[in-house]
Amino acid sequence: MTAVPRDVPTSATALQLLTTAERLFAENGLAGVSLRQIAAAAGSANSSAVHYHFGTKDRLIEAIFAYRLPQLLERRALLKTRLDPDDLHGHLEAHLLPVLELAESPGNAYVSFVEQLQRSPESRRVFATQPDIYRSVQDFLADIRQLLPDIPTPLLTLRATQAQSLSINAAAGRERAISNHDSVIPFGLFVATLTDGLTGFLAAPVSPETARLLTRTPDDVLDPTLPTPTGSVDR
Repeated sequence: MTAVPRDVPTSATALQLLTTAERLFAENGLAGVSLRQIAAAAGSANSSAVHYHFGTKDRLIEAIFAYRLPQLLERRALLKTRLDPDDLHGHLEAHLLPVLELAESPGNAYVSFVEQLQRSPESRRVFATQPDIYRSVQDFLADIRQLLPDIPTPLLTLRATQAQSLSINAAAGRERAISNHDSVIPFGLFVATLTDGLTGFLAAPVSPETARLLTRTPDDVLDPTLPTPTGSVDR
């Protein structure tokens, strides 16, 4: 029997609490939502329901990742097996597409939740507890470094991080539009134009001004990628 990842909800009540938390975090940010508010919005008569099922807000956030990430990472790995190893556009699309697809799901708020988390002061600490995300990002960075050897590694790392943030912002905006029943461009066109633009962004020549500024910027400032995962968070 396959083991259930830690913190994945195993009951209908826990799943309802988790998806409600995801939506409220997406709408109001992590600091703007209490565990009692989540229980009430999920229709629970027990104001301590979230604490009973997940313990703390940190554990609840971990549970959201544990629920969403396996499917996303499995899809990313499958797309990567079909890649032309020399295709930068293909590598970028394989990395981004699973997240973009998830934003298309009716009633889903995961991408908007991640967008809010990226804005939070807690983001680096929270992402540091997700070794699967860390490994996936590092694998992607290794791939594009091989494809773009003429771009200085610190700059390419910075561009890749910015491209990922831009894609999250674009997908979250589309996710909200779908949730509000607003009109959106066809999904295929959305993916194609976003991937085209970000491919050009990654591969753009380095201007003399950028090269000059790179020499004046400390390496630790130029590398905003996720910190090494710790496997735990403060409780």
